[in-house]
Amino acid sequence: MGEFWPVPDVLTYLAGSWRVERSVRDLASGEAGHFSGTTVFSRSDGDGLLHFESGTFTWQGVPRPAERTLRFLPGPSPATADVRFADGRPFHDLDLTSGRHIADHPCSADLYRGEFTVHDRDHWRSVWRVGGPAKDLVLTTDYAREGQGLPD
Repeated sequence: MGEFWPVPDVLTYLAGSWRVERSVRDLASGEAGHFSGTTVFSRSDGDGLLHFESGTFTWQGVPRPAERTLRFLPGPSPATADVRFADGRPFHDLDLTSGRHIADHPCSADLYRGEFTVHDRDHWRSVWRVGGPAKDLVLTTDYAREGQGLPD
């Protein structure tokens, strides 16, 4: 995919249901896993969105149910958001003004570096590179609005 798709209002863009496909690669061991499920961005108390992801994560051939919850709060402009864990701890910022954003999240001695790219009104991707003494991972997630196909 070439060009990025600018997003003037990130919370409006994300609102709704998305199909999710995620690959997880452990660069140290060579192991690979896969998550398949849905993410629903719904209005929460106040102006933000509640992000609820649920599905099946398969690792070393063993499928397990998996879910997570994040909060997407309004940022300083409509094209931005303040992303937080469910308990309110800061996770990362998000600015999709240009359709592409890079964010860092230090976690103990490891560093999570995420790249977010928007391809069109119905498709976006995040790629997290996790490096440090405890982890050496790449997590690639493709999002397709419900009713739309995932990109090749």
